[in-house]
This record gives sequence, C-alpha cells and structure tokens, in this order.
Amino acid sequence: MQYHDYPYPSQRRVTFGRRGMVATSQQLAAQAGLDILKKGGNAVDAAVAAAACLTVVEPCSNGLGGDAFAHVWTKDGLFSLNSTGCCPALLDARTVRDAGYAKMPSTGFFPQTVPGIPGAWAELSRRFGRLPFEELLAPAISYAEDGFAVSPTVAEQWRIAAEKTYTPLRGRPEFQEWYRVFTEDGRAPGAGELWRLPDHAKTLRELAASRCESFYRGALADEIDRYMKEAGGYLRREDLAAFSPEWVEPVTTRYHGYDVWELPPNGQGMIALMALNILSGIDLPSPDDPLCWHRQIEALKLAAVDAYRYIADPRFMELSPAALLDPAYAARRRALIGERALLPEAGLPTDGGTVYLCTADEEGNMVSFIQSNFSGFGSGIVVPGTGIAIHNRGTGFYLDQESPNCLAPGKRPFHTIIPGFLSKDGQPVGPFGVMGAFMQPQGHLQVLLQMIDYGRNPQSALDAPRWFWTGEKQVSLEHGVPLHIARALADRGHEVSYSAMRAPFGRGQIIRRLENGVYAAGTDPRADGAAAAW
Repeated sequence: MQYHDYPYPSQRRVTFGRRGMVATSQQLAAQAGLDILKKGGNAVDAAVAAAACLTVVEPCSNGLGGDAFAHVWTKDGLFSLNSTGCCPALLDARTVRDAGYAKMPSTGFFPQTVPGIPGAWAELSRRFGRLPFEELLAPAISYAEDGFAVSPTVAEQWRIAAEKTYTPLRGRPEFQEWYRVFTEDGRAPGAGELWRLPDHAKTLRELAASRCESFYRGALADEIDRYMKEAGGYLRREDLAAFSPEWVEPVTTRYHGYDVWELPPNGQGMIALMALNILSGIDLPSPDDPLCWHRQIEALKLAAVDAYRYIADPRFMELSPAALLDPAYAARRRALIGERALLPEAGLPTDGGTVYLCTADEEGNMVSFIQSNFSGFGSGIVVPGTGIAIHNRGTGFYLDQESPNCLAPGKRPFHTIIPGFLSKDGQPVGPFGVMGAFMQPQGHLQVLLQMIDYGRNPQSALDAPRWFWTGEKQVSLEHGVPLHIARALADRGHEVSYSAMRAPFGRGQIIRRLENGVYAAGTDPRADGAAAAW
C-alpha cells in the first residue's frame, strides 16, 4: 500500500495515529471523539460521543429521531448492532393508499418509524463502553447550548433542504416547529454562522441522565406520544416501549483474500457483498480502462435489483441471505455480464441523509457506526420543545401487498444505511463506510476495489472519482471521471451523464490498522470531515 501515492486531485493526505483515531464527516465531532479517547475512553465511547455531536453539528443528515447500525471489533471478535425501528402499530399500507398515495411519501407522519439512535448509543455504551454515559454526551450538549460554527458542506445541505424540501410545507401546522428550530424565518444558516439548538441540548441532558431510557419508556416518550395524538401522527408510547436494539450476526463474503462484513437485512449491505461475489470471478483491468468501470457497474446493477426484490425485514423475507450470497448463484449472475450494458432484472436464487463515522483505540478496539434521518431532516416534523426531528425511514417501505417489504405494523423497512468492516486471515483491517442513501453499497464497492485490487491507501481510495447507477441503464459520473471513460461507457450502451453536484456520490471515512498497530485514516473530500489522531 503506497502512502505517498495520491493519483486523484485532493487537498488531503492520509492521517496516521498510534493511540487512537476518530474519523467523521464533521471536524468538531471528530475532535469530540478524540477528547473522549484522551480522557480514558475506548473506541466505543469515542463513537458515541462523536455520534451525539453529529446530531447537533450536522442536523441536516442525522438527529435524535433517526436510526443506526454498528459493527464493533474487540479482542473477542466482531459484534454487529441493528438499532432500527418498526412501523407504528396504528399504521398500515391501506391507510397510506387510502390517503391517495401510490408510493410512500417522504414527509409528514406516514414515513415515520420508531427511532433507534438513542437506543444504539445506550446499548453500545452498556456493553462495551468504559466512561460514564453522561460524559459521552457532554460535548454535544455544549455545542447545542453554546453554539457551533456551521461548516461549509453542512451549510449547503441545510440550505438545499430548507429551500427545496420543506419550504412548500411551511403553511401546514405540523411543520412549524421545524421552521422554528432549524431556520431563521425560513433562512438556513450560512457557513461560519453560529447556531444554537437549546431544545436539543435539553433533550440530550434528559438522555444522558436516563441512559436514553426516557426516550422509550419515560418523560420523552410521553411527550412524543402526547404530540402525536394531538397532531394526528401514528407513533405511540407503546411503539417506543416495545423497541430495543438487536445484536445480530453479520453477513460476509471473501473477496481476493479479504473478508468483507456488512449488517444483514433489513439493511442493503448485501448489495455490496453480492456485487463482490459476482466480480470475484472476473478479471478487472486497470482503473484507467473503461472495461473496469463497465464490469463494476454491471455487477452492481445485478446485485441491486435482486436486493430491491428480496431484501426486507428478515422475518418477512422469502429468501435467506445465504441464498443470495451463494457462489453458484453469483456465477449465474456473472454470466449475464457481456460487452454491452444490460437492463437488469431480478434473478431467482434457489433457496432477496446520513452520517458515518469510525473510531479505533490503542487496545485494538474499532467501531464502524452509521446513523441517519434517511433524507435531509427526515419527515420534517419536530416534536415541540424537544428538538427531536423524527426521521422518514418508512419511505423505504413499498405499498405493494405482494412485496416482502410492504408497509405493515411492527415491521422494519428496507434500510439504506450500512457500516462496513474489513478483516484478513482472522485479523482486523478496519472499519469503512460511505454514506448517501442508495449510493452506499455502490460506494462500498468502489472504495473496496480501490484498496484491495489497486492498493490505494484510505485517503486515495476515498478521493477517487465515482460512478452512481441510478436505475435501468442510467449512470451518473462525478466530475473528475475522464472523458474517455464516459465515451466508452456510452459506446457500450450505458446512458451516461455527468453530475454537477458532489453530494450524490456519498461521503466516507476509512480507518486501516497496519501490521505495526498504527492506524491510517482517510476522510472524504466531499464532506467537512476530519480524521483526528492521537
């Protein structure tokens, strides 16, 4: 692995650290996690502290009303946490269809599911943390109370969300609290502007004192229940009380000597694993060769359409993850890849707005953590006086009764957020992730190929220009992709376009553990992040 080789335009270099590392999409959160390490906390403590800070300093991507997944590597192995919530008991697909919707809406009460982020923090701390829970939330409370300077990328995302998504809803009473909390008379804060979230700070104090129990079975649960009944929502105290994070067995595949780990369904990490399975039997030429891009895109398309057909809450899936990862099935899908872009269709196996951070400590513990509102500020509904913006993760449901992912009471939706982890020969290599809705498994695939097949260091792997398959034969290319690649893909039948925006291509972090125990980290130049090292 070359640490002096940076073939792609970037103003960043790989970061090294011996005693600890925290890589996040926002610098203040990374520093908060590093401070926790220096106070004697471990990688899990640092992850919780950074995650809590991100709900304050990057509220356009995540919040107290969102969901989370995590991998934790310790001396005892890899542990994986699913902290995603279910559809409320009072809501079903017929109710949404009867309201005139042909598909799930992205704002309002319908796409709300039980939030899992507070539960994830508490459970990670309970099982693996070292410092008192209250200490982990202290930096976030300070930023929410005293104010923080809004970073440039966050400011831009905040502005877009305010102007394009939520402004048309301003006249409806259920969205008034969002405007009060997150705008100044409809105006989002600019880069460098100081912003305070006092209601958020009050709620964080309540979460700290109760180890997040208040959110599910205490005063905060009562407040959410009261507001939902008053405003016409569907979440109830009983839905919140029924929630608990779930420790699950991760799913994995072997690719060119490395073991790649993802969360099992209801997450979409399976897409990355299925695409790697397909590519494992294909020779990939140099990344400068258009054939390399063509084969990656085709493998991803085949994996994605299978996932959208079969992946759901695992209690409702028609097929097991093992069936979807079967090497014989991967070989059949691989055989479909030819010289031309295909219009992908789901096969039949024989058995289906986000922040990412990663941390590491001097004992070898590492965390891969992701939490999300789903899109922007989520549903656009904030529980008055609490700062809790409820996410819109239910947008991931279908309304088709024949789909295993059809909305139903007590069911988890298809999830886009996926933290990844890499190991080799039973030893940890490190956590990685790329946030960005349906770009996430595509980002995982691309950064893994950069590191495993082309020997890039974490920063170079994140710097590389990306492609984004958006459906059928449509491929969006990031500026920086050479024109000869675009022309060659078009000649192969891909419907190619360049995107004027960087946001659709995801924002990632990677920490890699070297053989001498030193950590090497990269952070995505598409975000305001940092790798804080010790």
